[in-house]
Amino acid sequence: MKLEPPLAYLITIRTYGTWLHGDDRGSDDRDHNDWDTPYLPPDQERRNIAASRLKGKPAALTWGERQVVDAEVRSQCAFRDWRLWALNVRTEHVHVVVSSAETPERVMNALKSYATRALRSEGGRLGPVWSRHGSTRYLWKEDALAAACVYVLEGQDHRPELP
Repeated sequence: MKLEPPLAYLITIRTYGTWLHGDDRGSDDRDHNDWDTPYLPPDQERRNIAASRLKGKPAALTWGERQVVDAEVRSQCAFRDWRLWALNVRTEHVHVVVSSAETPERVMNALKSYATRALRSEGGRLGPVWSRHGSTRYLWKEDALAAACVYVLEGQDHRPELP
């Protein structure tokens, strides 16, 4: 029995060093990352340890860099024939709702790679740009896809409530 692919993915990519373990906003880790569960509470000692391990400066995107990333994500989606449902490039993260036959990890890695290349060629940005991984959420139902698009385009002040 062949499983149907998800309708889309909600992919969130954080910029490097801008939301560390122990952050005041809370955080998650490999052992505490189940969907719809609270973040770990702030932990200043853990945050200080994470900050001391950074290999470069935190990478907050400027307005111009946000435009470069936006254009490159759109370009890659068009080139690869991926359906781009919603995109929001923020100072410290990028949200993408996209349909693809590829795994969400492959989509995310391609977008990160090509966005980094574009940033380096446009403005010469040095150092790490993106966090190690990112968040990949499978969207199986149309109401989840619609909710993800609304969240990406209109609701950046809280975690999405997806069915």
